[in-house]
Amino acid sequence: MSISIRVATPVDAAAVAHVLVNSYPTLMAAAYDPALLARALPLITRPHPRLLAGGSYYLAEADGHAAGCGGWSWERPGKTEVETGLAHIRHFATHGDWTGRGVGRALYERCEQDARAAGANRFECYASLNGEAFYAALGFARIGAIEVAMGPGLDFPSILMQRPI
Repeated sequence: MSISIRVATPVDAAAVAHVLVNSYPTLMAAAYDPALLARALPLITRPHPRLLAGGSYYLAEADGHAAGCGGWSWERPGKTEVETGLAHIRHFATHGDWTGRGVGRALYERCEQDARAAGANRFECYASLNGEAFYAALGFARIGAIEVAMGPGLDFPSILMQRPI
């Protein structure tokens, strides 16, 4: 299997949506209450236009198929604040058919390489409960439990994690 990572653009929205829809509902099912997922999935399975236009969001392709997506930004998710040297891992997902094959790690390595070249010296991420082990395997340390506000009355339990790069 050959994995290639390229910068995603707005024209890749359908491919990114395909990955998200074929990742989150299955992979998050064991970690979250079904009622919470029913409310959150319509929001988190949509590609973020700002990420797709930002030049630091990537699409992983394996054997000609969209296998994963993810990227980084200077801004904290949902905010505009920027802290010197701190970059944020954003909207990572691996298609359910491609988990455990190195897709997520390849995406992360591209993010780290590009973020470091741009001046970042550490990463922060809001890991989903089911994603904590993935980020820990990459060297991220758990800072603590957080609630990510997704809209009125919708807070998504997550884990704040950090890693020097």
